[in-house]
Amino acid sequence: MLAFIAMRYLSHIKNKLNLFPKAHLIIFCALSGVLLVSQLLMQDSPKKRVSIPVPISIEKIEQEVVVVRAAKDATYHWKEETVRSGDSLARIFKRVGLSPGELHRIMASDKGTSALLKIHPGHKIRFGFDENNTLALLRYEPSLLEYYEVTRHTDDAEGAEGAEGSEAQTAAPTYHFEHIVKQPEIRLRYLSAEVTSSLFLAAQKADISQGLTMSIANILGGVVDFALDVRPGDTFDVLYEEKYLDNQKIGNGNILATSYTNQGEVFTAFRYEMEDGATGFFSEDGISMRKPFLRAPLDFTRISSNFNLRRKHPIHKKIRAHRGTDYVAPRGTPIFSAGDGRVLRSGYSRANGNYVFIRHGEKYTTKYLHLDKRYVKTGQRVKQRDVIGTLGSTGYSTGPHLHYEFLVNGVHRNPRTVFKKLPTADPVPKKERARFNEQIKYLKMHYENLQVASNNSVE
Repeated sequence: MLAFIAMRYLSHIKNKLNLFPKAHLIIFCALSGVLLVSQLLMQDSPKKRVSIPVPISIEKIEQEVVVVRAAKDATYHWKEETVRSGDSLARIFKRVGLSPGELHRIMASDKGTSALLKIHPGHKIRFGFDENNTLALLRYEPSLLEYYEVTRHTDDAEGAEGAEGSEAQTAAPTYHFEHIVKQPEIRLRYLSAEVTSSLFLAAQKADISQGLTMSIANILGGVVDFALDVRPGDTFDVLYEEKYLDNQKIGNGNILATSYTNQGEVFTAFRYEMEDGATGFFSEDGISMRKPFLRAPLDFTRISSNFNLRRKHPIHKKIRAHRGTDYVAPRGTPIFSAGDGRVLRSGYSRANGNYVFIRHGEKYTTKYLHLDKRYVKTGQRVKQRDVIGTLGSTGYSTGPHLHYEFLVNGVHRNPRTVFKKLPTADPVPKKERARFNEQIKYLKMHYENLQVASNNSVE
């Protein structure tokens, strides 16, 4: 398994080794050997959960940083304050017994200290005092992965002794400001599951978080309809990063690869970062998994009413065309812009309640009705998956839902079926195909080895 982690850095290593073909070959052979050994050792691992360890070098660096910080912390006695609603630095300094003058000297010491003004409720500020009960160190930690540190320095300047034997003068303290960003330990994990009823229940049983499951659905949602196409016996898997700090998991990182087998047809997506830093998910052939429009503009529970030109209206009890799809979900569920575009109209009407209309180029328009709240204004530009509002039940509505319409050249189309007729996003550019093919080749090889190992492991 260790081979795959090394592979994450392979493209970077290879760039450095292009001038040394022999060295490149030796490294790749070594990685392949490690992978083979790990395959043999993996036969007794659980089928649904495969963990991959971190490179030793990263762990060693993290340990050294922790040791140095712990040694420095041990020399002080600490007071910790949690930022409260309405707090200011002046209030917090007063609570720990520090003067306004001390605060002024700290803030004037470096432009970077302005970051200390951006405190939020719940954040921690720690004050380290020396044996003389003088502030020696201030540490503000807005997140687990970064902190701001102000260290006090006092320079003793000796005055020249004259005939009267003047004593040494002590200079005013100075402060050193530092912004530290901690690098989390990255561990890769491979998980797979079989669907018995729904994607989300299968993911839950396989210890796949809801957030990760939603990411998988978003990545593959352009090729698989997870609301209508899912069948018992379908399978899916994912290879992704987990972030650890001090040996404690603090969150997930990037998904590197994921696949879904739907009634025997396999859809696989690989993460690729382009030369300009943009990232996307593509098939092995470089076809983008992203579509210009989302299949559905929210994470919904069920569809209560489909596109139907002769539907009996639930309130007016008359036959009226239902020119959209009604999605049911809890009140307050985020509503996404289905694609890039500009807000054509954002307002309220008696029938539609809170609504948003978005124009996507010259040809397409999407409409979102009965919103609880609107987060965009008329004329505002939006990107795909920007949150434009929340689900509600305003206007002529019998309960919380989103009424979603899709128009092509001003004509209403069925949002559920028009999706398949829409153009796809751009593939990997020709100028990057060689680079893409080279990276995907290694990623695909290791990913498939993990799939084989998982299938051969003991339940």
